[in-house]
Amino acid sequence: MLRLKKLSLCCLLPLVGLLASGAAVAQSDRGTLPAKVSSALAAAKIPGDAMALAVIPLEGQGLAQYVNADQPVNPASTMKLVTTYAALELLGPNYQWQTDLYGTGAISGGELQGDLIFRSSGDPKLTMERVWLMLRDLRAAGVREVRGDLVLQPADIRLPQDAGQFQDDGNDPSKPFLVEPDPLLTNLKLLSLKSFANADGIRTHLEPALPEVTIDNQLTTLPAVKSCPWPNVAYAIRDDGKRATITLTGALHQGCHAERYLSVLDAPVYTASLIRTLWHEMGGRIHGGNRIGPSPADARLLARSTSPDLVSVVRDINKYSNNTMARQLFLTIGREQRSAADTDDHKAANRIINQWLADKDIQPKGLVLENGSGLSRLERMTARDMAKLLAQAWESPYAAEFVASLPLAAMDGTMRRRMRNTPVAGQAHIKTGSLRNVRAIAGITRDNNGQSWAVAAIVNHPAAGASRQALDNLLSDVHRRGPTDVADSR
Repeated sequence: MLRLKKLSLCCLLPLVGLLASGAAVAQSDRGTLPAKVSSALAAAKIPGDAMALAVIPLEGQGLAQYVNADQPVNPASTMKLVTTYAALELLGPNYQWQTDLYGTGAISGGELQGDLIFRSSGDPKLTMERVWLMLRDLRAAGVREVRGDLVLQPADIRLPQDAGQFQDDGNDPSKPFLVEPDPLLTNLKLLSLKSFANADGIRTHLEPALPEVTIDNQLTTLPAVKSCPWPNVAYAIRDDGKRATITLTGALHQGCHAERYLSVLDAPVYTASLIRTLWHEMGGRIHGGNRIGPSPADARLLARSTSPDLVSVVRDINKYSNNTMARQLFLTIGREQRSAADTDDHKAANRIINQWLADKDIQPKGLVLENGSGLSRLERMTARDMAKLLAQAWESPYAAEFVASLPLAAMDGTMRRRMRNTPVAGQAHIKTGSLRNVRAIAGITRDNNGQSWAVAAIVNHPAAGASRQALDNLLSDVHRRGPTDVADSR
């Protein structure tokens, strides 16, 4: 009898939803946060109205819940969900970028008698390792020396001329998350600087070892300790775009090390130097200088690097919240479908994504797309529209690829240290967002019956940094919900 009652309830729920959808929405949109979420916000001295919340059942069970859900708020990096989901549907999951090396002139005795042309495609994941492999293929094509110049041909990406620069709270343009998109971007324009303390002093290692970057090592050595403390190393950078000096001060204990990822130099300077440095390490040589220009019609293809497919790129963007890759992808969407009326690929991407949303019957209230990464003080979206977007993604042919790109609670990405030792561990695919005055989560999570829910929760408040527990409590509350529950008011 109990089993029959459960089956009857499951069958009746969709009918109830159809007959009284308006009443259900009105009942669920009651502006009440789960009790444990409210308590955590209060403990952090954050008012309840600072959280915008939308929770939508995806498999016919439960009731939707909306709290402050129609207020446009800054979503921080959860905005990457808009860019990556749009890219999967607009570009296709198998979309790839191609980067080429062309040559002018004949190859004789291991010498290219003309220029070596690096033709960029705007690949957001053109790593140092892939550049090295491409140069190895150049070597296999019979080239050891280049008599002419290294010519850089930028990708056909039209950057906006009126874009504002994001103001970093620390005023440190060398931070990796601030690297801007560029038609000649390679290796995310990053350097890895490692420092090792030994008995004979401090050794540093720069990767890639670009000659335009000088290391001024002023570190001192301290006696060895059983457990290495957090490195006491400061990095002062002078960078005019063409050359950079990194000065290290502080101290390291013997047997300990420090590592910092940094970004310096202009993108064309970095890319040209990376190619030359890797080529020189292979024993090659380029006799001419560097310049930017097109490849002539008679240039011959000598080597090519094809990027991983878009699914892999989207995974990197969402798992690790990579701003540069997201911004480069946003511009790629615009480039691939720009019209004659689009003055740049940023405006083209805005137009295309808004139309794509409209085609899905999502009319976003107050949507503001500045760069598609969430690294913005201007971007806005409502929690309701974010959750509706996730509900649409759940029905997409590429739902599996999209959901799998999101960090898995307690396991990987930006969620790897959250929700450990809770029932939510391994049950929630959640994109996080973090800016000054903003904390957010958005994604797909499951309840204790194995049913899936779209969740979007965004806190905009000066104390938002203390709202992590409240956001985690929300995921726990959704996990314990039953078919007729909205929120835990206990």
